[in-house]
Amino acid sequence: MLSVTTNTFKLIISSPIHSTTNFLTTHQPPSPNLKPSLRPISATLIPAPTPPSNQQQQLYQPFRPPPSPVPSQFKSLDAAGRLDVLASRLGLWFEYAPLIPSLYQEGFASPSIEEYTGISGVEQNRLVVAAQVRESLVQSNTDPDLVAEFDTGGAELLYELRLLSAAQRAAAARFIIENRFDAKGAQDLARAMKDYPRRRGDRGWDFFDYSLPGDCLSFMYYRQSREHQNPSSERTAALQQALEVAESEKAKGEVSRELEGDSEKKGGKEDGVEGTVRVPVVRMKIGEVAEASSVVVLPVCRAEESEAELLEVPWECKSKGEFGVVVSEKGWKRWVVLPGWEPVAGLGNGGVVVAFGDARALPWKTKRWYKEEPVLVVADRGRKEVKADDGFYLVNVADDNGAGLKIERGLSLKEAGVEESLGTVVLVVRPPKEEIDDQLSDEDWE
Repeated sequence: MLSVTTNTFKLIISSPIHSTTNFLTTHQPPSPNLKPSLRPISATLIPAPTPPSNQQQQLYQPFRPPPSPVPSQFKSLDAAGRLDVLASRLGLWFEYAPLIPSLYQEGFASPSIEEYTGISGVEQNRLVVAAQVRESLVQSNTDPDLVAEFDTGGAELLYELRLLSAAQRAAAARFIIENRFDAKGAQDLARAMKDYPRRRGDRGWDFFDYSLPGDCLSFMYYRQSREHQNPSSERTAALQQALEVAESEKAKGEVSRELEGDSEKKGGKEDGVEGTVRVPVVRMKIGEVAEASSVVVLPVCRAEESEAELLEVPWECKSKGEFGVVVSEKGWKRWVVLPGWEPVAGLGNGGVVVAFGDARALPWKTKRWYKEEPVLVVADRGRKEVKADDGFYLVNVADDNGAGLKIERGLSLKEAGVEESLGTVVLVVRPPKEEIDDQLSDEDWE
């Protein structure tokens, strides 16, 4: 019995879990030769959390209100005083323009400001935006003398530069001052600079320099010239505008070549009929209708339809009233809205659009650009006589495949004894695409 107890005692002592106060030790003292195993006691405490770094401390900052938009000379004025400054136009336009957004912040609405000051809502917006454009010119270290040119009456000019980058604004501002542009000229310049990169792939694009405002504007006029018949006085006038504003020698050379080509073609007239009739081919741009200053609404007929169906297309379609409501002489189910290009803007009554599902149905001279894409052919039904050999005319064709509409050259129709067509083709419109390929040249027609 003693041996069992001793063994049990030794077993318990050797265990690091139990202490010497075990009930066995009170009845049986330990042997003097027995040394309990001692283990070091760790006094390490749980480490204290490290204080947040400076970066973490800066994550939570007290609210700081934005700087006041009010210029320093007007900060002491209350709302009534600011309204008086605006009503009296005290100071230069860019000095009192920041008072308008400060009044907005205090709860004034645009009509209320207009009532107190006489500044319309449109003019309020123009002043505020123009002041921001001017400030961006100052912040980009634009020549102070150039900025000072807009101190009097420059709000309308700077407002048109709102869509350009800071670098473009400085270049455009210099070009506007040098050429004494008005608000319309500034608007055309800004649109041309904004639009130029999107025209990559258009004919002649590589001859113009994107970094030069004049070249961007010149390219816009150069491109618009191709929307007119070649040759024509409208086309020549557009090219002359392009030559006047072009800055680089490369651009001037390209525009000059186009002008010289028009002059040579004008000399080739016989009996009052131009020896060469060209039909403009235009690829529409995405959003071009929305950006156009004027549009034309025309009825659409499918190429698969016959002459009888074409005769049912409304002849007269006009916009009437203050809102420009489109009124047709009779109902029709298909219409298209096109920008007010010169060939379609001058149509008058009788204009019609024929939709071809495949561009290869037209009598092109070369097939290098052919793609299976739909096209719209604009024809003038008021000009039915087949006059020019190089002209293109809308005719009705009936064959084994059924009746339909087709485009034929004047020479082919004359050889077949046809003297009257359904209409003269004035324009071909290709659909908009993200990837723009080259426009057709004049030599692409058959």
